[in-house]
Amino acid sequence: MISYQEFSDNADRVRERLLRACDACGRKADEVRILPVTKFHPAEAVIYAHRYGFSSVGENRVQEAESKMPLCPPDIKWELIGHLQSNKAASVAEHGFYRVQSADSEKILKKLNGALVLRRPNSENLRVLLQINAGADPAKFGADLSGAAALLEYALGSCPRLEVDGLMTIAPLDEDLDVAERCFENLRKCAEALRERFGVPLPELSMGMSADMERAVRQGATVIRIGTALFGEREAPQQH
Repeated sequence: MISYQEFSDNADRVRERLLRACDACGRKADEVRILPVTKFHPAEAVIYAHRYGFSSVGENRVQEAESKMPLCPPDIKWELIGHLQSNKAASVAEHGFYRVQSADSEKILKKLNGALVLRRPNSENLRVLLQINAGADPAKFGADLSGAAALLEYALGSCPRLEVDGLMTIAPLDEDLDVAERCFENLRKCAEALRERFGVPLPELSMGMSADMERAVRQGATVIRIGTALFGEREAPQQH
């Protein structure tokens, strides 16, 4: 694990990149939020992020986030950005995740809504982003662009305990950043069409990571998920 000073220096550089990216396309820097991605890093990574001034962190696995929560500041917000298995929906409700960015099917939406009803009947609604496979990548989760409207319609009509904040996508893994930008453009246009059709704001577009954040900002990202540029390379846990 890097030192806090190294993390702070990295965070300063990421913020400078964000400022330059926003300036280049005429956007205000406060329109885009950096979400530190702490997966595969110890609880100290979350503590670093909180100390620096970040209010939320992103985790890929429910179980990993649960193990860190008791060790971290109580006011940090936890966002699930990895694929959610339906049998983990109850854990999301019980442990008070702030938002699930990877709501990618009607089945998951139904499970999350039901878990909120049973496990957190008097709590605030759970915020979600609908994950859309805007790059048509067979290796990625998410609803197809053609299925985005049906997924939103189900969330709005059948899931009263969920608040749909917007959309999320993960770009295809490709050294050509134009591939990522086309994916981000697709998500932006999808959100525009859904806003017009359903009359809902969908203010959040979560897209872009360390390597392609400038392209994401140019296409309207409001949340960029940054791991490597903040914490360095991760080591995935060994499988036993």
